[in-house]
Amino acid sequence: MTAGARDSRGKLTFLDHGITPSVTPEYVNPGEINPMPKMRVVQVPKAGADFEVVEREIPDPPAGHVRIRVLACGICHSDSYTKEGLFPGMAYPRVPGHEVAGVIDETGAGATTWRKGERVGVGWHGGQDGTCLTCRRGDFANCPNAQISGIHFDGGYGEYMIAPAVAVARMPESLDPAEAAPLMCAGITTFNSLRHSGALPSDLVAVQGIGGLGHLGIQFARKLGYKVAAIGRGPENAVLAQKLGAHLYIDSAATNAAAELQKLGGARAILATAPSSKAMSLLIDGLGPNGIMLVVGATADPIEVAPTQLIRGKKRIQGWYSGTATDSEDTLRFAEMSGVRPMIEKFPLAKAAEGYAHMMSGKAQFRAVLTT
Repeated sequence: MTAGARDSRGKLTFLDHGITPSVTPEYVNPGEINPMPKMRVVQVPKAGADFEVVEREIPDPPAGHVRIRVLACGICHSDSYTKEGLFPGMAYPRVPGHEVAGVIDETGAGATTWRKGERVGVGWHGGQDGTCLTCRRGDFANCPNAQISGIHFDGGYGEYMIAPAVAVARMPESLDPAEAAPLMCAGITTFNSLRHSGALPSDLVAVQGIGGLGHLGIQFARKLGYKVAAIGRGPENAVLAQKLGAHLYIDSAATNAAAELQKLGGARAILATAPSSKAMSLLIDGLGPNGIMLVVGATADPIEVAPTQLIRGKKRIQGWYSGTATDSEDTLRFAEMSGVRPMIEKFPLAKAAEGYAHMMSGKAQFRAVLTT
């Protein structure tokens, strides 16, 4: 090994112990000695392009932001907005991912509510402007300038991500990150909509669809104390529905599901999770007095309803957005306490494209999750 010493003029020289240095100290490039640490991310280089795994420098968090070491990130159907460039004004390259579970790795100036090592999550809602009329009224979820994780800034398909401090939710220690990740979108969407539905314990609540959203909706509905009717197509879903907590299963392929709900007195709430406007339309008559259909399954087709269907019994249809970081914290705490967990399939980060394709095919059981 080569050791160093100073000569009579104070200049650093090398004592040769069998290895001759290739450069003298005054010409050493500090960047070559201490290269910037790297991270792997999965990015979309342009709208419609294939995913690519690339290396980037690990960024420092700016003021009001935190750096998160990602432990897991769910793959959501809404990631197609980033993949296909479906959101107006998308900038590329972009790293998708809004179902993030990880730990605080570094904090930027002013991010005083967070400390290194805390377990956290980041969901769809990526922060609000805090100055618009809706924000001044405390309605942060409807801020017209709200940011979306993985769309307006790089998301969780990587080893690290930067997030606004206001978009971060605390994650209970007992939750497995791979199971917590889907709760940041599918979980908060179903839990938050149900708890604001107006349904009371013992009320009849129907969950349409037993998929990525529906399998969590059934669990949350049961734990919230509702009488739960799961609605699916085909008899093969009956056993799973009951395992998830449904009190009864209605096969919409074999019977009139709306009529079956009316035999039970009508549903106080119907959580519509399957992206089929036709199926949603057929269920409206299953609502009871003051009933509400909560639409969380996104589809471009119109829901068809006659005004008299809503006027009689004062029924309504409402779309539901996931929620803010505090809503995510409520979801995570309730899931920890009640035992609600998603059914997941794991994929390593390098196989993000495979996991995304599996999710888009509808074959995932029921949430695909990237792990780092």
